[in-house]
Amino acid sequence: MSPASRYTYLGPEGTFTEAALRTLPEAATRELVPMVSVQAALDAVRCGEAAAALVPIENSMEGGITATLDELAAGSPLMIYREVLLRIAFALLVRPGTGFGDVKTVTGHPAAQVQVRRWLSAHLPEAAWESAASNADGARLVAEGRYDAAFAGEFAAPTYGLEPLATEIHDAANAETRFVLVGRPARPVAPTGADKTSAVFWLGDDHPGALLELLQEYAVRGVNLIRIESRPTGEGIGRYCFSVDCEGHITERRVGEALMGLKRICPQVRFLGSYPRADEVPPQQRKGTTDKEFTAAADWLGRALDGRV
Repeated sequence: MSPASRYTYLGPEGTFTEAALRTLPEAATRELVPMVSVQAALDAVRCGEAAAALVPIENSMEGGITATLDELAAGSPLMIYREVLLRIAFALLVRPGTGFGDVKTVTGHPAAQVQVRRWLSAHLPEAAWESAASNADGARLVAEGRYDAAFAGEFAAPTYGLEPLATEIHDAANAETRFVLVGRPARPVAPTGADKTSAVFWLGDDHPGALLELLQEYAVRGVNLIRIESRPTGEGIGRYCFSVDCEGHITERRVGEALMGLKRICPQVRFLGSYPRADEVPPQQRKGTTDKEFTAAADWLGRALDGRV
């Protein structure tokens, strides 16, 4: 298939990322290519080897996936076009014939450890944890005999010739991971009425209230923030940028004007896209923040300038 029909994802085969990607209708007609890292998946899009990449960006147990946040903030720009929410429950995958008493070492992605810590303490308190590049890669390492068990999706067991010793493992029953479909920059998808806008902005000079001044660009326009996380820029201790998701679409006046406000006062702003919310929850707009009210206010100003008020 051509690069236009190719989607990459955080591999290897059998990851939760692959499971999330396969929930998209268009995945059935695309070549799905596993990559060794988030960076590799996104770089394939940047260099034109793939049309899009699906990568994890947020987990309900530990927050943002730093590898993805940092990759989207650096390098040549990319844009988010879709998000997927996937409920996460782990299985303890082992080689056939392995029992609980045989499990001395376990592996999985570091994000998995956060989600199974209490279960592991209760059921395998003596087992040593070793991190893997992904949960599916942990399953591969178990199949190779490197470790005794891996925390991964139950669906990964057949791929690696393993079997689940336990299933439905999670410390929080409602744990979810959010994934985003990322492509090269283009016109954002049309608003749906239940949208999300993502951006990264950098502080200028450090002074009391510097972050508050930036957040007020959202607040005074009635734009609700869904997520905000600070990430180091690599320019020295205390130098941070902020990754933000807010309700609404860039074509809405309140959201567009908030981004323009940030652009006026920040040394750098990176727009990461406006796209449909996976949960389809529409925003609750306060009085005075609808497009109709923004337009009415602009018309009033025009009349005032013409002496017609």
